[in-house]
Amino acid sequence: MTTGGRASGESVPDRTQSFGEEVLGTLLDRAHVLPPHRIGPIVADAVGRLGGRDISVLLQDYGQWLLVPLPSDGLVTGDPQSIDGSHAGRAFLDTHSVEVSLGDGVRVHVPLLDGGDQVGVMSVTLNSVDDDVRRLLRRIACVVADMLVTKHSYTDLFFLSRRREPMTVAAEIQWSLLPPLAMIMPRVAVAGILEPAYDVAGDSFDYALNDDMLHVAMIDAMGHGLSAAVMATVAIGAYRHARRSAINLSEIYFFMDQAVADQFGPDHFVTAQMMRLDTATGRLQWVNAGHPAPLLLRGDRVVSRLDSPTTLPVGFGGEEPVISERALKPGDRILCFTDGLIEQHEPGEQPFGERRLIDWVNRVASVRMGPRAMSRSLSHALKNARGGRTTDDATILLIEWLGSSESDHIVL
Repeated sequence: MTTGGRASGESVPDRTQSFGEEVLGTLLDRAHVLPPHRIGPIVADAVGRLGGRDISVLLQDYGQWLLVPLPSDGLVTGDPQSIDGSHAGRAFLDTHSVEVSLGDGVRVHVPLLDGGDQVGVMSVTLNSVDDDVRRLLRRIACVVADMLVTKHSYTDLFFLSRRREPMTVAAEIQWSLLPPLAMIMPRVAVAGILEPAYDVAGDSFDYALNDDMLHVAMIDAMGHGLSAAVMATVAIGAYRHARRSAINLSEIYFFMDQAVADQFGPDHFVTAQMMRLDTATGRLQWVNAGHPAPLLLRGDRVVSRLDSPTTLPVGFGGEEPVISERALKPGDRILCFTDGLIEQHEPGEQPFGERRLIDWVNRVASVRMGPRAMSRSLSHALKNARGGRTTDDATILLIEWLGSSESDHIVL
């Protein structure tokens, strides 16, 4: 036995640094101390070592219509690209790289993914592309997505790049309150969208995946503007605190109810829906506090409403809510929405209504797409069907149970 315990003749693992490891390692080594505005140069350096040029990092705007170039040294900027109808947009929606032949090479658009969420797209031109280059580009894109997400919390750079219109103070509050708009995991997927993106006030949602249990809440605070945003902040904060105390859904309701009543008095309220989904079994539980009933989609169609006994909205001191249950099948989707989607109407006209909502859900769902793309397409289709008008917040949250097998295919 040699000093250090290695047997004589035992093979030594090869720890030499390959080209790919060196590229990624250098990127990682520099990333953790990198100021946000210096992302461009190190991304350009990493991709440049593969022979890449004309590199762009494109971020999704808050309205989910455009991919907007991130301004930074080393990166190519230009006009925003439409998500619908562009090669970069196709990579973004399909979450797969898209290659386009050019006269002087190949333009490759690689989705930037973090935890199943789509951050944006990295676009680069190369003379030629092979499997080794594709693999390294995917891995570089993963590092870039992680950098964008982690550094977002202490800079306004990415926020300002994504913002295409003036944003109200209420909307600023709501966006700071939200979790990522999408989470795609092997057993479960969640995707949401807020409308109007730059003027939302009282609508919000929250979720957390703790072990096998997915926790979800959707709320709609009364009123408009800053007062509604403040009330929503209290309601979501109370929900998170109660959820982290490991209490059941009816107790969570009481905790939220007390917080809103204590802070705003008896004449203010928040409609709410709280859910728990066991991702190992598909067992869904929910409590409805004056909120529109969710829709159950199966086989790309709405098959039922999740009707249940309701209690009074949060803040009104309702009776103990009934916890409803439903067993889901793999592939089932739950669509939660706020009343702004169905109550929109012009003076003297009928509200948009749930029946029309279901018709549009069926139309959009007939084109099979992942939860992230579907929530976006559905929100935009519904806004167009309402004549482009949104006089109240109109929020969508889509939940899909993919099944209990860890090997289930993930469709983004």
